[in-house]
Amino acid sequence: MNLTESSQIYQGSCHCGKVQFQVLVTNHRARDCNCSICYKKGFIHCIVPLEHFSLHQGEEALSTYTFNTQIAKHTFCSHCGIHPFYYPRSHPDCIDVNVRCLTGNVLSNFVIEPFDGQNWEDNIEQIRFL
Repeated sequence: MNLTESSQIYQGSCHCGKVQFQVLVTNHRARDCNCSICYKKGFIHCIVPLEHFSLHQGEEALSTYTFNTQIAKHTFCSHCGIHPFYYPRSHPDCIDVNVRCLTGNVLSNFVIEPFDGQNWEDNIEQIRFL
């Protein structure tokens, strides 16, 4: 993990702690999507390159949910049901971390922008680049 001046390493987990990870965030912009699944999960998106993410424990506790195109892999803890991260359709070479699953009260470290995921196809170009 490469650390720059504005970069920060965060620890994160699911609710029960069986899934634990670390992520390097270099851009503190996050998205609040209103699509059918993100809205119900309360997922605040922070998309990072795969090399900025490491799963420390809990791979065996993860389950995956897919729908629609079956491309996005929505992972969640099979014990507590929390969705700490997933593999997004929009960025197949990245991982999307739920800011709400980062350790501590860090939500205020991020600029949170709305994203109209209800009209995903029309708006995806807004988030194509990290």
